[in-house]
Amino acid sequence: MSSPLEDYALLGDTESAALVSASGSIDWLCLPRFDAPACFAALLGTPEHGRWLLAPADGRRCTGRTYRGPGLVLETRFETTAGTATVIDFMPPRDGLPDVVRIVRGDAGRVEMRMELVIRFDYGSIVPWVQKVQGRTCAVGGPDGLCLTTPVRVTGEDLRTVATFAVAEGEQVPFVLTWYPSHRPVPPVIDPFAAVEATDAWWRSWAEQLSYRGEWKDAVQRSLSVLKALTFGPTGAVVAAPTTSLPEHFGGVRNWDYRYSWLRDATFTLDALLASGYSAEAVAWRDWLLRSVAGDPADLQIMYGVAGERRLPEIELPWLPGYEGSAPVRIGNAASSQFQLDVYGEVLDALHEARKAGIESDVASWSLQRALLDDLERVWDEPDEGLWEVRSGRQHFTHSKVMAWVGLDRAVGAVERFGLDGPVERWRALRDHIHAEVCENGYDAERNTFVQHYGSSNLDASLLMLPLVNFLPASDPRIRGTVEAVEAELVVDGFVHRYDLDHTDDGLVGAEGSFLMCTFWLADCLHLLGRHREGREVFERLVGLANDVGLLAEEYNVGAKRMVGNFPQAFSHVALVNSAATLSQVHHPAQHRHR
Repeated sequence: MSSPLEDYALLGDTESAALVSASGSIDWLCLPRFDAPACFAALLGTPEHGRWLLAPADGRRCTGRTYRGPGLVLETRFETTAGTATVIDFMPPRDGLPDVVRIVRGDAGRVEMRMELVIRFDYGSIVPWVQKVQGRTCAVGGPDGLCLTTPVRVTGEDLRTVATFAVAEGEQVPFVLTWYPSHRPVPPVIDPFAAVEATDAWWRSWAEQLSYRGEWKDAVQRSLSVLKALTFGPTGAVVAAPTTSLPEHFGGVRNWDYRYSWLRDATFTLDALLASGYSAEAVAWRDWLLRSVAGDPADLQIMYGVAGERRLPEIELPWLPGYEGSAPVRIGNAASSQFQLDVYGEVLDALHEARKAGIESDVASWSLQRALLDDLERVWDEPDEGLWEVRSGRQHFTHSKVMAWVGLDRAVGAVERFGLDGPVERWRALRDHIHAEVCENGYDAERNTFVQHYGSSNLDASLLMLPLVNFLPASDPRIRGTVEAVEAELVVDGFVHRYDLDHTDDGLVGAEGSFLMCTFWLADCLHLLGRHREGREVFERLVGLANDVGLLAEEYNVGAKRMVGNFPQAFSHVALVNSAATLSQVHHPAQHRHR
């Protein structure tokens, strides 16, 4: 059985990622990139589906763990009756093939350790062929190969590679696991001790670029490190999470693959990177965005693969029982084929924000945006599946129409502020028309609140976005009424739910947790309303949910007092960075996000 999400720490090399538990087991690892088939899938099943355990032989759990400085070099401390040892885990930044390095350091006394390596390629379905090659243990299955290098004597036992050894004070015992294409020769091994110093130095050098000067700096830095780790270095894409199928409710079916890049994350991710001094990452993300959406605007998708792939077919893996029995386990994501109107606004807003920040764009970039605007003019009045990717049919979602307004508003700004060419009078007229329509059809005057979609009386947490994108100022009575309605109807024990599932059919069964991203939006809105103390309380409650190494999932189950959903979640960490800046009043994304 997998550990609670709070027990996991993230390892990453900006192309792939792993989750290691407080018990010393790497239960999730996809190589050579984020969306590759996992070779350790115990997170979604049992140890028989693949894992790598390195811990005291007596089964002691860790007594403390921390990342070294701002990076993702993890140190897990184990105290036993015989002594103390620390396991140092990291994935060196890529300079060739990917490695996972584990070093056991003796701190006091003499500790008996056990290593158990269970390799199961293709999400736990392939037991590899294992052989010794030049004194190293190599496993091959289909296109994948893994090679374990260690001075410790290892043996085969019940289709596992195991070892027992002792580490005394002052000793260090390394293990290096390297992925390689199975048709290629076994790769050379790296020096693990040089690698840990180089990896630590790489992260520290990267962290020195941080320009943020507000409160909660440690939480902001950790969140930015998570974003860096979830950035696919070769292309600049930021994956939503390194995991798939971690449930939104234990035992439920709301289990999705998040190892892809969503366009709607664009503006907020750019805000977080630019406001914190990470312009190179912002430029790379912008460039990935432009490459991914290039082509016929009618083919615009809501998400793409990390290299811009468009076909992300969703299939189920029946041999995996799922995290805490939450089946099905899915890979791929069928929502990639949905029509979600809001992505036009998010893309156009992100590119406008990049221009405002001084990130130069070429003529081809504006031509692409012009084509997107032409298509937006054609489709803006169509119903869509919306921000939350419902599977119950299309509606005229209020948030979607607002984001159509955003796209046109930023286009007007591109002409007025930057002198770009375009039919500005036509865009301005349509922008104003959409604004009037939303205020008429998306607003319930009797309740003094905007609603989920036209003709509905239901609320939706996405309505908190209206002042954040400057559709209306927070001082508008309709915004105040909407925020108060969300507080009254969607907040449970201080956390915001997307919508009321008792009154909203989204095409799925079962419950879900409260959304951390939406709760950060509430903190922003309270601040904009002048309710500064309450906004800080909401924000600090969210920061307090992070586990001992500062990681946040997508959602929080109030009843179980546990994080749920894919982990760690990029958008939760993006929202933390932006809310910290807003509440610290060192940068105000909502105030800056306009023409």
